[in-house]
Amino acid sequence: MSVALLEWSVLIAQLLLGIAMICAMWRMIVGPRAQDRVLALDAFYVTAMLILVTFGMRTNITLYFEIALIIAMLGFAGTVALGKFLLRGEVIE
Repeated sequence: MSVALLEWSVLIAQLLLGIAMICAMWRMIVGPRAQDRVLALDAFYVTAMLILVTFGMRTNITLYFEIALIIAMLGFAGTVALGKFLLRGEVIE
């Protein structure tokens, strides 16, 4: 695979992920229910993580991959906490 094809495909992936991030942000703002907003927040952090991964691929700096792992762990914990709050009304039992 040529380097130019890889660079173009990563650039297109970043643009599409940016569009997905804008759509998730729109759903977080407009979402009719709290469940829609939690799901949009989940999609938002996943797209943010993937943008960092693709940026790390373009720049060849490993720090972006570590930041993406941290975002994934914190995003998962946040989604679980928000889901538990919406289900029971409290996070800590």
